[in-house]
Amino acid sequence: MQARRVAVAYSGGRDSTALLRATLTAARATGTEVLALHVHHGLNPKADDWLAACNAQCRRWARAGWPVKFEARRLIGAPARGDSVEAWARKARYRALRDMALAHGTHLILLAHHRRDQAETLMLQALRGAGVAGLAGMPRLIEREGITWARPWLDTPREAIDAYVRRLRLRHIDDGSNADPRYARNRLRLQVWPALSAAFPAAEASLADASNWAQQALVCMNEIAALDLDVIANSNGLDIAAWRSLSGARQGNALRAWLKSQSGVPANANLVQRLLAEIALRQSARWPMAGGELRSYRGRLHFEVSAGPSATPGSHDREITLSVLRAGSHALPGWGGVLNVMQVEEGGVPLAWLAHLSLRARGGAERFQSGLGRPPRSLKKQFQAAGLPAWQREGPLVYAGGQLVFVPGLGLDARVIGLPGQPQVTMDWRPWPRP
Repeated sequence: MQARRVAVAYSGGRDSTALLRATLTAARATGTEVLALHVHHGLNPKADDWLAACNAQCRRWARAGWPVKFEARRLIGAPARGDSVEAWARKARYRALRDMALAHGTHLILLAHHRRDQAETLMLQALRGAGVAGLAGMPRLIEREGITWARPWLDTPREAIDAYVRRLRLRHIDDGSNADPRYARNRLRLQVWPALSAAFPAAEASLADASNWAQQALVCMNEIAALDLDVIANSNGLDIAAWRSLSGARQGNALRAWLKSQSGVPANANLVQRLLAEIALRQSARWPMAGGELRSYRGRLHFEVSAGPSATPGSHDREITLSVLRAGSHALPGWGGVLNVMQVEEGGVPLAWLAHLSLRARGGAERFQSGLGRPPRSLKKQFQAAGLPAWQREGPLVYAGGQLVFVPGLGLDARVIGLPGQPQVTMDWRPWPRP
């Protein structure tokens, strides 16, 4: 039977030392192993000494019968010129903690943030003009990429942790960089907090409570956004008319949620404000966005992902023939995408037709029949009738024996639809992201 394990992010400072010791106390009674995960940032001249001190402390505890195992990771690299050292270190630290935990089969990491940390986070976010997501501060429990991050002491005042450290006489590291005023949190902690707590003794608890309210508000906003997006958005983009029917506040809320769902990261606040002002005024427009480009066309907003130049059509000689013998995916680098062939019961092209296909670019005289009983029409008119934007009209036209079979964005030509009882397939063109 695999041993139960829990991990603690252990810097060696007062808070993480106290959390590690408290976790060991609880773990010994339940037969749980505790991983003490230490990250060597390489930013402080004393970082080697801190790593050695944490390792030595864990060895002493292990010899005394505590169920602890020490694991460390040295960060590689450094922040780019002009980047925030704090942001780089935080991102790299969480990535290293995750990797170490997963390497040991552990999916729970405890963090030692307490109530004062939460109050400071809310103040910093407010001073930076953050929205509700920023004011919500740090979550007590969140799952990301296979790891559950937990902050069991987020409601615990710092004074209680100080008293615990003194009572058990826990040795810990004092990081001199915590007095460096170049870092925003240090300036707040050293210059602002003493005056604030003197004038408002309950400031820490009150600000932490405000963060809790913001967290609840954020959950409600996300739930409302999900309900709105079910109505106004689908795989073909965001319906601008339906979006405009929402109240102003819900427009902004839904737009932020949709943008994040498309790019995977929160949208820049300036971009959101610009979109709110311009979407309704411009029938066809483009807006640059991190990771791609937003485009409005025929009443819908689309997000086109950017990628490296290797995905660009034309980076290889275009394929001119293709043999399809069964359902599957066919990468066509010269055309910049993948032709997917899927088996269907009816409404498809007979598989027997596809052994010798030719792939062609648009020449201008092609005619496409969109449905049985409908007249063939030029591709330009068919694209316009389907409301297909120009950037979604690219890809190879597929022919069999001189007959047009498939057009990206439109599908199968009705003239090739097979009879019942024949093995049939349909096709789908998926372009690779553009740079």
